[in-house]
Amino acid sequence: MSLLVVGSVAFDAIETPFGKTDKIIGGAASYISLAASYFTKTSKLVAVVGEDFPADFIQTLNQKGVNTEGLQIKKGEKSFFWSGKYHTDMNSRDTLVTELNVLGDFDPIIPESYQDCEYLMLGNLTPAVQQTVINRLTKRPKLIVMDTMNFWMEIALDDLKQTLKMVDVLTINDEEARQLSGEYSLVKAAKVILAMGPKFLIIKKGENGALLFHNNEVFFAPALPLEEVFDPTGAGDTFAGGFIGYLAKTDDISFDNMKNALIYGSAMASFCVEKFGTERIMSLQHDELENRITQFKNLVKFNLASL
Repeated sequence: MSLLVVGSVAFDAIETPFGKTDKIIGGAASYISLAASYFTKTSKLVAVVGEDFPADFIQTLNQKGVNTEGLQIKKGEKSFFWSGKYHTDMNSRDTLVTELNVLGDFDPIIPESYQDCEYLMLGNLTPAVQQTVINRLTKRPKLIVMDTMNFWMEIALDDLKQTLKMVDVLTINDEEARQLSGEYSLVKAAKVILAMGPKFLIIKKGENGALLFHNNEVFFAPALPLEEVFDPTGAGDTFAGGFIGYLAKTDDISFDNMKNALIYGSAMASFCVEKFGTERIMSLQHDELENRITQFKNLVKFNLASL
């Protein structure tokens, strides 16, 4: 089924304990679109870049089945740029540079050819822009998934709460879940957040896996223990792309199938961190993905003897 991805396509410069990069491809929508392309060849992108953005990456997206008709290219302007440095634990980082550039006044234009999309993934953008996307669709998609961050909770909480009433799935990390809900317990936090509007809640816990909440049901997906983690940038977006890409491919939005999607999303994220930026996701082969899914199955498979 057709998938619409809205978010940032940008440049990043990253430093981790394992090395550093100059400007490389980044942005939530880049990671989401690439990850989703392993499941569906009918995804469509809405984003904005400057004249400085490389045409070969756009061609790569097209080759992977991503429709870029909705990618605005602003002549004479620069693309969004973020630079960050990760600490030794790889879970915390310092933002060194943020240049909004074209993203500062992004107006998401939805092409007519995109109006038939059944699945919508809203990458991390201002809640007001996320609302605009939903309102500009002539038909509500079967499933709307959104990502957000603590920054919007601090400066645009009212807009964020309004957006939460319009979506089906919210994906955030554990720190953000605690901030949004005011609860330390993630189970209590989930109840508070689900009462705000979304039917499903995904709480990402980085190297400690992810939780899926729906009504009174909870599912936990582990993170695969990895020998090396080079760069965690974009792992959450890659997870989201794998998650919604799998749902769009199977066209099944039941809680049981979302459990499968959570595992596939976790598998995609485990590849993302193995190299800097989008490099590993762009080179990923389908047999590698299936082998990793098998590793996930073996990670939690056991026979429990009776007492």
